[in-house]
Amino acid sequence: MEVITEGVNNINISDASAASKKNRIQVSNTKKPLFFYVNLAKRYMQQHNEVELSALGMAIATVVTIAEILKNNGLAVEKKITTSTVDIREETGGRPVQKAKVNTLNIIHYKIRSNYDVEIHIEILLGKSEKFDELMAAAEEEAINNEEQS
Repeated sequence: MEVITEGVNNINISDASAASKKNRIQVSNTKKPLFFYVNLAKRYMQQHNEVELSALGMAIATVVTIAEILKNNGLAVEKKITTSTVDIREETGGRPVQKAKVNTLNIIHYKIRSNYDVEIHIEILLGKSEKFDELMAAAEEEAINNEEQS
């Protein structure tokens, strides 16, 4: 019995999901400008080698734009895209409402009814490109040169 108690006392429980979310950016399309998130994503990729961009509803377009800017500038590669829905409960009855259907092509089909809204959620996981460090060093050098000239 003592061996079991000792084993239980020595268990180290760590929340893997919390540890992996240090590189998550929850994007809003109303709180910060677009390039705030672009620059933050660059910093997260420098620190963690990847960044997870997350958004709900109307902010999804902003997340996709951030990802495309990073990819088109050669800084990031797309690792994974996940779409889902968030349960919104009816105000009066508090019962769950029907979720939106999301197919494998990330095309979203949903019905809008007067008594509830469907909230779509997206997560885009980006990793550093092979040229990330080289491009970031060149951009930093260019910023230093521009600062010296002014």
